[in-house]
Amino acid sequence: MVLVLVILAVTIALFIWGKFPPDVVALMSMIALFLFDILDVKETLSGFSNPTVMMIAALFIIGEGLSRTGWTAIAGKKFVEWAKNSVPKLLVIITLGSSVLSGFVSNTGTVAALLPVTVSSAWNAATLPSKLLMPVAFGSNTGGLLTLTGTPPNIIVSNALTEQGFEGFSFFEIGLIGIPLLIAAILYFRFLGYRLLPSNKTNNKPVSIDDELYKWIENYSIGNNLYRLRIRSMSPLQNTILSEWDFEKNYHVSVMRLKRRHPNMVKGIFPFVEFPKPSTEMRYHDIITVKGDARDVDHVIRKFKLGVIPLKPDDQAALKDEFINQEVGMAQMIITPKSRLVGSSIPLGSYLKQFNIQLLGASRANKPINGTHIKIEAGDAFVIRGSWKNIEALSAMYENLVISGSPEAMAKNVDKLTLKSYIALFTLVVLIFLLVFKILPGAIAALVCAGIMMLTGCVPISKAYKGISWTSVVMIAAMIPMGMALQKTGIAQLAAKSLVDFFGKAGPVYLLGAFFILTTAMSQTINNSATAVLMAPISLLAATTLGVSPKPFMIAVAVSASTAFLTPVGTTTNAMVMAAGGYKFIDYLKVGAPLLLFFFTITIILVPIIWPF
Repeated sequence: MVLVLVILAVTIALFIWGKFPPDVVALMSMIALFLFDILDVKETLSGFSNPTVMMIAALFIIGEGLSRTGWTAIAGKKFVEWAKNSVPKLLVIITLGSSVLSGFVSNTGTVAALLPVTVSSAWNAATLPSKLLMPVAFGSNTGGLLTLTGTPPNIIVSNALTEQGFEGFSFFEIGLIGIPLLIAAILYFRFLGYRLLPSNKTNNKPVSIDDELYKWIENYSIGNNLYRLRIRSMSPLQNTILSEWDFEKNYHVSVMRLKRRHPNMVKGIFPFVEFPKPSTEMRYHDIITVKGDARDVDHVIRKFKLGVIPLKPDDQAALKDEFINQEVGMAQMIITPKSRLVGSSIPLGSYLKQFNIQLLGASRANKPINGTHIKIEAGDAFVIRGSWKNIEALSAMYENLVISGSPEAMAKNVDKLTLKSYIALFTLVVLIFLLVFKILPGAIAALVCAGIMMLTGCVPISKAYKGISWTSVVMIAAMIPMGMALQKTGIAQLAAKSLVDFFGKAGPVYLLGAFFILTTAMSQTINNSATAVLMAPISLLAATTLGVSPKPFMIAVAVSASTAFLTPVGTTTNAMVMAAGGYKFIDYLKVGAPLLLFFFTITIILVPIIWPF
């Protein structure tokens, strides 16, 4: 018992110190339990085969799919539109929006999606990001209490119940306490918390796709020499393929994109051909986007009897719709002196065929390069268009080439829905259906839906593992043996008995309050998942010893594990907004303490009513 307590104390101290990553600390703790002969090999590694760990990993992939297919970006922008630049409205919408999103997407994913939009909206609403970002973080923590899968502690306490033969929580059951807490959080920030939030001056307006596109339009003139042409009924292009005409060679015009006016998904005719190939067939009423000199394009229009659909060179919205979505994007490519592209002659609008990348515009010495052909020099910059995957891989394929910006991050901020977007949404609905009606075990249901996300391309298989927060997953798996050691050595039983002896005589409500205070105190410095892993077995034993239902105590553990409002290190989401909001440690304490008190009061009053002892 002494050894386990020493290992636990050192583990907590290392968590608080923060010198080592939390997953490394948890692994060191796990190994120490084996080396001191407290657990055997099977017990030491049991966390990595635990259904909770597998389920949480799968949920990260599902959340990644929703992010990559545009749903989180759309939701974030809608919040700002609804607020109409009113700061009080924006505060309510941001808090509510982050809460609702985090009920289905990971808290970290929710804050990652809303952080840039929140900072941008703060500037647009003539306020400071520090007035909005902490509500986003706290709202995402609260929103995790709306559903079973909203945050790992919910799953941990539910699985702890089922492992001991009790009935676990249904998908929306935790929301019975989560909704009142969410309402309290919104009212708190609207009428009291806003006054307590600091006014920290920062200069961190995020770079967005719209901002980048505006710069490209101005610096590269990418809208110039760009035209949309409609294939009319008398056009000889009907039912022919591009290679028959070889527009680049014969007419000095490049075909950039093709839009089907009469798509037929059943027959495999998709609405867009983002990168037309020589074998691409043109049909009646299709719209082709081409790039070329005005005289050359006019010659093509007259020769092939095509209609013209206006596209203004400075129409940012039209160009964004034309060139950017979840599959396809744009980036800036800079040529270094040692690049093997130096000296090459490339027509603008043509492909780097080996990589399926289009060249939309060029700049030299910060001035747009006009003309159809360019002889590349060191320092030239290009705006390129291609699949996000090809753009990201281009710098690795070509030596001495710089792709500026982050295609990966930009892809997640595209707010245009595609077929994959609806597949991702359908997958989320399937997951909820499977969990609500308990058709499959939670871990299996999550794995099935994660598989759907990968097989349908909502999350590229090569990116699936990158979407998982392995720090969280490994830490949870490595901390599970500590819970086992607490039980095996009798510490959990002793702690439960002590709490029951001290508070139980006064009544189960007092014991419930004691567990809330103890759990929330630990969650301020220890990851909420690790806290739940430690406290779930203790609260379960305490309830059993007292002879009452364990459900109220497990709910109290889940709620209090998500109330890390007092420090920036309690949760990843708190840490994520710290720099962007310019927050200090004292800011969290000042804003979070009243909210924590409200949560404690509401939990103590409502939990015994909803889940009787």
